[in-house]
Amino acid sequence: MALIDDLADTLARDTLALMEETGDDRLYMRVSKVIGTLSPTVEEAFLTSIRIRQAEMRGRRFLEQVAAEFRKARE
Repeated sequence: MALIDDLADTLARDTLALMEETGDDRLYMRVSKVIGTLSPTVEEAFLTSIRIRQAEMRGRRFLEQVAAEFRKARE
């Protein structure tokens, strides 16, 4: 199953990059529908990669915000 995960994750990274470029925050849903008609397994792996990467980005932004506030308070 590593091939499915690798392919789905690569597609997820590319989708997230295009979402950021275009501002279309629902693009992944359309990509998911296209994938799902051929392979529900790949669709689920893709959606998992999207969720994991979005969660990591949200967590990173939060961490950077907390760090910036801490550093500013120290000044």
